[in-house]
Amino acid sequence: MDKKKFLIKTYGCQMNEHDSEKISWILIKMGYSETEDLQEADFIIYNTCLVRENAELKVYGNLGALKQLKREKPDLIIAVCGCMMQREEARNVITTKHRHVDIIFGTHNIHRLPQLINNHLKTGKTIVDVLEDSREIVEDIEANRKYSYKAFVDIMYGCNNFCTYCIVPYTRGRENSREPENNIDEIKELAKAGYKEVTLLGQNVNSYGKTLKREYDFVDLLRDINDIEGIERLRFMTSHPKDLSDKLIKAYGELDKLCEHLHLPIQSGSNKVLKEMNRKYTREDYLEIIEKIRNELPNIAITTDLIVGFPGETEEDFEETLELVKEVEFDSAFTFLYSIREGTIAAKMTNQIDNDIKHKRFQSLSDTLNEISLDKNKKLIGETLEVLVEEVSKNNPDVLTGRTRTSKLVHFKGESELIGSIVNVSIENVKTFTLEGSIV
Repeated sequence: MDKKKFLIKTYGCQMNEHDSEKISWILIKMGYSETEDLQEADFIIYNTCLVRENAELKVYGNLGALKQLKREKPDLIIAVCGCMMQREEARNVITTKHRHVDIIFGTHNIHRLPQLINNHLKTGKTIVDVLEDSREIVEDIEANRKYSYKAFVDIMYGCNNFCTYCIVPYTRGRENSREPENNIDEIKELAKAGYKEVTLLGQNVNSYGKTLKREYDFVDLLRDINDIEGIERLRFMTSHPKDLSDKLIKAYGELDKLCEHLHLPIQSGSNKVLKEMNRKYTREDYLEIIEKIRNELPNIAITTDLIVGFPGETEEDFEETLELVKEVEFDSAFTFLYSIREGTIAAKMTNQIDNDIKHKRFQSLSDTLNEISLDKNKKLIGETLEVLVEEVSKNNPDVLTGRTRTSKLVHFKGESELIGSIVNVSIENVKTFTLEGSIV
């Protein structure tokens, strides 16, 4: 008898991606095998995101499209999990308008999935199981990792910052750090299995350790991981400027495995807007951090997040953002149109920005960022860079892709046997978002 097959569709951030790896492992242990074909799946899971409105609308649209498939395959199990399910309003939409969904669970109870499946199979009813918050960290969930050479590791969960535009503290709960030994043991096992790169995940990794019952912070963890034999690259996501310490800045010059890349969301270059966002730092604070870290590591790549059209943002505020972008010269940035998220403080603000104005500003910001990115990449022509080979190009089977220590994407010719290895690539040509070269 053929194994039953599952398909997971993941929306959102790296934490959601890693949650999906855990869900995949649970299902494989239950006897399922993975498929990418919607038509042959016996179990379909949507792991959802609530940060942007578009992601939420896509989930509803895709769920609607599954209704006919459920009619054709009555035994098909459909589940929805993740951040969207932490909102009662979203759960109500699904239980009333998408009654073909069988299981609904949240971000805090992935480990209970086998029980939820069994409950559904026994009763035939829709199972809704969402914990509003959990101080428990379940440590025995492994992951069916997407790659065999690089991995995500959750070092903490939740967020205490309550930025006025952000729904995450309401969906992921309060900050809670994993014990250092649990993080270190997990990474040691990854090293033994041949993994070369780990990315430490947390909504604000700079506040790691605050819930521990001892003096141990994020940099202490970085130092201990840096000593693990076999791990060659160390990354982390994401930093909050208000908590980025001088100790971390110095670590960039001291830890050889810590990659020369910092993702540091600024969100806006206007102090007025930053205050309205409840970011708890100023543009001057941010620029001081950038100056310090470039003094420590001149060639570090700095990337960021930027929100366009936050309520009350004036043309002057937006110009201040453009000026900051030009001053910092980010290597790249994730840019977002402000999106109202019900349940946040900003959603209640009356001075919302017209969509046409948002789009105009967004285009201007993108043009500025792209010009800077291309100019910075041009300076790399003729350089030889260390690249972790990640996969065969989707557009050309003779071309491999990988990332530099500064997280720049590189295309180069090579054999697929090189995937997972680190090679040196001479950069010969560049584009706005990619580099091209040859192995040397």
